[in-house]
Amino acid sequence: MTTPTPVLNESQADRARGDLLLEVDDLRTVFHTPRGDVSAVDGVSLRLHAGETLGIVGESGSGKSVLGRTVMGLVTSGPTTTVTGTVRLGGQDVHALGARQRRQLWGPKVAMVFQDPMTSLNPVKKIGVHLTEPLRLHRGLGRKEARERAVDLLRQVGIPEPQRRMGQYPHELSGGMRQRVVIAMALSCDPELLIADEPTTALDVTVQKQILDLLAQLSADRHMAVVLVSHDLGAVVGRTDRVAVMYAGRVAETSRTADVFGQPLHPYSEALIASIPQLEAAPHSLLRTIEGRPPDMASPPPGCRFAPRCPRAQDRCREELPLLRDPRVGASGPEHLAACHFPLLTTEEVR
Repeated sequence: MTTPTPVLNESQADRARGDLLLEVDDLRTVFHTPRGDVSAVDGVSLRLHAGETLGIVGESGSGKSVLGRTVMGLVTSGPTTTVTGTVRLGGQDVHALGARQRRQLWGPKVAMVFQDPMTSLNPVKKIGVHLTEPLRLHRGLGRKEARERAVDLLRQVGIPEPQRRMGQYPHELSGGMRQRVVIAMALSCDPELLIADEPTTALDVTVQKQILDLLAQLSADRHMAVVLVSHDLGAVVGRTDRVAVMYAGRVAETSRTADVFGQPLHPYSEALIASIPQLEAAPHSLLRTIEGRPPDMASPPPGCRFAPRCPRAQDRCREELPLLRDPRVGASGPEHLAACHFPLLTTEEVR
């Protein structure tokens, strides 16, 4: 029997940011495999307001990408998958819609930037075709108008000589330029929500910064909500309003980005932050790592999923699944939630 994840309540600070755009309540995505059921997303609840940026971070395999695809409606219940819980986008239940209705959401309401731009682009179609198709389908633009709009989009995302690029194929562009094309495609229909799933994977450091800065600027210019999925904690610092740390399909901790990085409450968050390379460290210093490895999601451990790797784990952690809550006594201001029986607080601070 699964334990429902508590819904995150809106605070006054949340409401001041803008209209509530995305509501995710107790979302669960289970893949049925020969080895057993795998709960890739296990009881996740989130809120996102218009114009707000939420970072989803965690190790590879923590369920970040599956969460993003399930929120968008790309992963739905079927013979090999069961999806429960609710995802409301602008008050509309995404998973209650039929396939055709969901396709109508993709573009005008929600769009996604995938990890690998080479697999997101059709190698036998020119860049111009990739950009003009959604404009003609969703916006009803004519051929000439769609082309003019596509050229303008390429210019907005910083691609030089946009007219010439329209006639090129994906393999003729660099990795960074292909990713910019994918971003332009995602923005073509002015979505209210953009899900960026590891948008800087396989790009060099300089291009990574350019892409992340571009997404931040476009979000500010368009008042567009963004979900930034990344295993790189450095990518979300200074670029997100709030962050949710995921581990083994569950949210381990969530709050304002500054609060999570300034005073993490969950030992997993602390370990992730400690593993970030430090510029002031001496040359050839060993990087800090998290002992052990993530659990096998086909047979997860009882109790807290992080307990086998946690230096603070006690018997209760190995037996009882912790709920996501604010453990601080007399806490004021934005909620700082952690799913931990023994959070990183003094005895006097723990509720």
